Amino acid sequence: MTDKQIVLTTAGSEDEARKIARHLVENRLAACVSIVPQVESIYHWQGKVESSQEWLLVIKSTAERFSAVRDAIRELHSYELPECVAISIADGSALYLQWLADSVE
Repeated sequence: MTDKQIVLTTAGSEDEARKIARHLVENRLAACVSIVPQVESIYHWQGKVESSQEWLLVIKSTAERFSAVRDAIRELHSYELPECVAISIADGSALYLQWLADSVE
C-alpha cells in the first residue's frame, strides 16, 4: 500500500473542470489532473432522479494532501455538494509514484 491517491470529482462545465485542475496542479496539491469530457451522471438529488452531462476529474495526489484538495474543490466548485472521493493506490510504477510525490511537495 502507498500513500498515493486518486481523487475523483465532476464539474458542470469544461471551463470549471479546467479551473479546478489548474488550481490543484499550480498549487502542488496534485501532480496531474486528467479531465474526461462529457460523462453522463445519473443520480438522486432532492428526492428526484436527475441526469447531467459532466466533466470527470481524475486527480493524482497523496493522502497528506487530501484535505487541501477537498477544501479547494469545495471552494472553487459551483455545485452545492461536489463529489470528492479518494481511492487509495495500492501499488504502481515506482518511478511514476516517485514523480507524483515529488510533484506535490
